Amino acid sequence: MSALRHDAERLDAVAVDRIGQALQADGLWLDVGAAVLRVQSASAHLAAQLRATYPAFPFQPAGEWADVHCRLEPAAGLRRWLRPQVVFSSDARVIFSPFPADAPLPLFEWGCNWLIGQRLNHHLLLHAGVLERDGMALVLPATPGSGKSTLTAALALRGWRLLSDEFGVCDIEQRRFKAMLKPVALKNESIGVITRFEPRVALGPLFPKTRKGTVAHMAAPADAVARRHEAAAPGVVVLPRWQAGHATLWEPIGADTCFAALAFNAFNYQLIGEAAFDAVVHLARHCPAWRLTYSDLDDAIASLERLWAEHAGRGVRP
Repeated sequence: MSALRHDAERLDAVAVDRIGQALQADGLWLDVGAAVLRVQSASAHLAAQLRATYPAFPFQPAGEWADVHCRLEPAAGLRRWLRPQVVFSSDARVIFSPFPADAPLPLFEWGCNWLIGQRLNHHLLLHAGVLERDGMALVLPATPGSGKSTLTAALALRGWRLLSDEFGVCDIEQRRFKAMLKPVALKNESIGVITRFEPRVALGPLFPKTRKGTVAHMAAPADAVARRHEAAAPGVVVLPRWQAGHATLWEPIGADTCFAALAFNAFNYQLIGEAAFDAVVHLARHCPAWRLTYSDLDDAIASLERLWAEHAGRGVRP
């Protein structure tokens, strides 16, 4: 792990030009909890976009170790002038198709997510939102389109400590959840849902016409950033599914269903093998679990708060 300074300036206190200079030099080093990301770039837009979506993170223009190294550079040739593009690469390898030059942030986010999923195989990586309360983790495993990110963002805006939106990082040996504290990616209708839910939400710019539609990124709250190295014990598992017009419905599920949902929603379950099986069995046996169908965020959160107060103590206490 990089020996990053803890007394550094916040990114939102640093001028955009200075961030841009760091990106063009040794890079900007982002300690997101379970991993350190190093990004270098000559993009004219990335500095401001990172400042808007990682505002409470320390400004670190140097480091000793990063789990992910990447570059975002203007495309060469005619693309420098005709419909300019930006290219994402890691270890001199271009990984994704180029994005429009004014949209480096979503390319950075998706590229880093792909690299994290490829490289952090000493942890079990769940496709899940994870939040903490009372030292315990609320785990929200789900497939894309389920409303997971919307619910995760709303809970983070109501005082739950955000650990992750995309990666539920479970330390296989310690059986605890670590933060992978990147911005919450909101898509299409969920952007309006969250801005109505909390008009003061810290959102980055809108990026229309991506392969996932319109995307915006919610910055992690400052308290979550400050506490990103605090792990959480397994608490409660909830399988969320947003359905238009549906009343809030909670259905308890057994350990077998919980196990299947966690294993199915793990990026590296098969790769890790026996250790992943043991970790998922541990979670399924010790965490009370429910399936949640909802359409009203306020009602879903209110009922989740009641459920948490009643059942979280059955999880694995820290």
